[in-house]
Amino acid sequence: MPWKSKGEKAEAADRAGARLARQATVEVAGLLGKRDMSRADLARLMGVSPGRVSQILSGDENLTLRSLAAVAEALELDVKISFVEPKDDGPRRAHGLGDGSDAFVFVP
Repeated sequence: MPWKSKGEKAEAADRAGARLARQATVEVAGLLGKRDMSRADLARLMGVSPGRVSQILSGDENLTLRSLAAVAEALELDVKISFVEPKDDGPRRAHGLGDGSDAFVFVP
């Protein structure tokens, strides 16, 4: 059977999902730094192994809303999801501010 491409829309959705996962992991890392917490500290609060927290924050995993909710619950925070109109500047890379806000800087 010949190899088939996923299609342009599916590939774009995969890239967008990877971008969102990177945004979330950058934000969590920033929160941990701001609170002077380690991944082991977060693991203890979540009731999971430090390895599991590393999996969640590595970007190698398909980060789920459930995982994000578990992190937020452990840190006694809420998660805010917003849909916004994209800028038409070409390819973008997200950089979380790491200040606990939901703000991200997009750079070409």
